[in-house]
Parts: sequence; structure tokens; C-alpha cells
Amino acid sequence: MTLQDLLDPTLDASQKGFPHHSGPLRRSAIGSQGWNVLRGDLPLPLAVIRRDALAGNLSWMQGFAGSHGVGLAPHGKTTMSPQLFQRQLAAGAWGLTFATVGQLRAGVAAGATRCIIANQVFRAIDLQGIDDLKRAHPGLRVAFLVDSLDQLALIEAWKATGKGTQPHEVLLEIGVDGGRTGCRTHEQALALAQRLRSSAATRLVGIECYEGLGATGQSEADTAYAQALMKRVRDIALACDTQQLFEADEILLTAGGSAIFDLVADHLKLKLSRPVQGLLRSGCYVTHDHGTYHRMMNSVAARMGCGHGLHAAMEVWAAVQSCPEPGLAILSVGKRDISYDLELPIPTGYRVQGQDAIAAAPGDWKISAMNDQHAYLRGTGEEHKALRVGDLVVLGISHPCTTFDKWRWMPVVDADYNVCDAIVTCF
Repeated sequence: MTLQDLLDPTLDASQKGFPHHSGPLRRSAIGSQGWNVLRGDLPLPLAVIRRDALAGNLSWMQGFAGSHGVGLAPHGKTTMSPQLFQRQLAAGAWGLTFATVGQLRAGVAAGATRCIIANQVFRAIDLQGIDDLKRAHPGLRVAFLVDSLDQLALIEAWKATGKGTQPHEVLLEIGVDGGRTGCRTHEQALALAQRLRSSAATRLVGIECYEGLGATGQSEADTAYAQALMKRVRDIALACDTQQLFEADEILLTAGGSAIFDLVADHLKLKLSRPVQGLLRSGCYVTHDHGTYHRMMNSVAARMGCGHGLHAAMEVWAAVQSCPEPGLAILSVGKRDISYDLELPIPTGYRVQGQDAIAAAPGDWKISAMNDQHAYLRGTGEEHKALRVGDLVVLGISHPCTTFDKWRWMPVVDADYNVCDAIVTCF
């Protein structure tokens, strides 16, 4: 695959959402075709990104990080879109975060020169993959997480084969009881840090944690949780610094999902004997959502004492394809098209055939279930009774990550739903 194939691939009607009547087009040509979603120029279901909300989200989150004196390394797994990676970097991101070496490759191809793999790397094929990328891209920096002596042993075994050209930069991960990965105790973390420092296979360059899984949306509980976790991070960072275990001119301290990033940002500016670069790794902010993160951001706004600038930028359009019984309309969208892992889609609007206006969805409308290709829209009011086959319904999402991975491309639309650009994904 060439760089052009990654950044500006050819799209055609074999990809869902692409017009049946159009011949193949480069991604960069889609914005000039004059297509309009509401006019019926693209088949449904269709996931779209709203241009103005996207631009606002990129600006607001970068501004938040800057105002708190930390950098932003957005998690690329949210979108896996080279075009959005480039937009985030152009907005001022320090670098990008990924979960796998395969994802890393896409980010590097899109222009990232500083990357974090917020996950454990230990298999020879992945260690070699990082090494190969760094040799192919001089100056590329990649740091990944380590949380056990067993993982370190596998890294050292790979290094002993003679294939590695230089030590891997690593971040010591601090975890929480009952959570995912990460050292559970101070003693375990410090002992591992000492072994990382003495190993020829690794260079300890910082400390990492992830607070997002413990977020509840309740400020009192979330604040106490975040403070306790970040105190553990601070204590181990201070201990490592005192024992001169870090092997970097600049120490990385990184945390921050998309739910309670405001509660950890100020804890990433620790004073150590060497400069510290604090990094937030939020990812879902880029399109935000109508559900989980919308509610979480309401709590963030209350803690900040002001409004926030994140708005839902992604929505999925579907048509009413059947009204088989009173109170039930079946929509032409399903699990293959829209996220359902945190909660079911949220009706936000509808458009009656022959009318230009998009009306707000009544509060009694709910998606009660989904199949692979169908959604069950239920309601009790007059608006629902008036729905007819062919009417359009727009759905909001909860958790953008698992909607992005259902689409190979998405049109970017203006306020009138004119298609003005497009992004592609690399899942």
C-alpha cells in the first residue's frame, strides 16, 4: 500500500454508504461531487461527521490541554482515520496514542513522529515491528507499557536474539485492583522499575496510568478515585526519580481517557529532577457522542464552573422501512452500522418525506432493540404514529469507537448536509 492509498484511497460502491450510481473516486474528490444526504444522494444507513462540530472539538480539547500545561496524545484507536490523525496533529497534538503495533503503523504513515502504545508489547513480531518502523523513520519515538517481570523477560529474550538495534522506550504502568493491566502495589512497581533500569533491552522514560474505567459521572466519587490513583503515580515517580531510574532527558507522565480527564490533568505536572512532559490521551473527544460521554462532560462542565466546547459530531441516518404495528417502526440500521456496546442508539431527530425541516425526536422515542440490520424504534406519541415508510430518522451514538470501526469511510457534511469532505478508516 502506498502513502496515497492510505491517505487518499479510491472508494467505490463496494463500500456501504457510497452512492450506487457513482464510479470510483479518490477520497479527496468526494467533497466536490455535490452530494447531499437529505436529497437522497447516498444510500442508507449512513454514518456522517458534522464538519463544524468536529472542528470545534479539535480546537477545544487542544485548548484545554494547553491551558492546563500538558500535551495531548490522542488515542488513535477511536477513529483509526489517517485524515483525523492529521487534523489532530495539525491542531497541536504532541503525538498520538495507539493500542497495537498495527495501529501504530497507520499513525506513523499519517505523519506521527511521537507515539505511545498504551498497552503491553512483548511478542517478538511486535517488538521487531517497532524496531523496523524506527529504522525506517529516523527520529520516530515509540514508548509502550510494561507492568510485569514476565513481560520484561520476553522483551529481553527477543533482544538476546540480536535482532534489536536499540533498547525499547517503556512506561511503567500503574493499575488499580479489579481493573485491567498495571502494577497493583508501590513495591511491585518500584521493583519492576529497578529491573527496567538495569536491563539492556529497555529504557524507562516515564509513568502511565488509565483512570477511565473507574469513572462514574458522580463528581465526588470520581474526584476521590482520581486523586488516589494519581497520588500512587506521584509516589512511584518520585521514588524512581530519587533512585535515578529514569533514562530520559524528559520524563513522560501520562493519563487521561475521555471521561474524567479534568481530574488528572493537573497531576501530570510533577516537579522532578528532570523536565516532565504531562500527556493526556483522550480520544473520544474528536467526535464526542450523544450518550455516555455527553453525560460525563456535563459533570466536567460542572466541575470547571463553565460550559464546555465538545459537541456530538457523528450521527447515523436511517430510513423507516416498516411500521408493522402501533408504536413500533423498524429502521434500516443495525448492529453492523452503529455502536451498541455501552447503550443503544439515541434518536435525536427525524425528517418526514417531502419536508425540508429536521424535527427534534420526541422524548418518548427509544430504540428498544437491534438486530444485524434492523433497529426497533418505539414511541407512544402522535409524532411516532405519523411515521411512514420512507421517513428518515437520525440516531446519536454512545461510544464513538465502536461506530467508527463499522465504516470504511464517512462523509463529512456541512450544516445543510452537503458532503464537503470524507474520511477513511484503517481497522
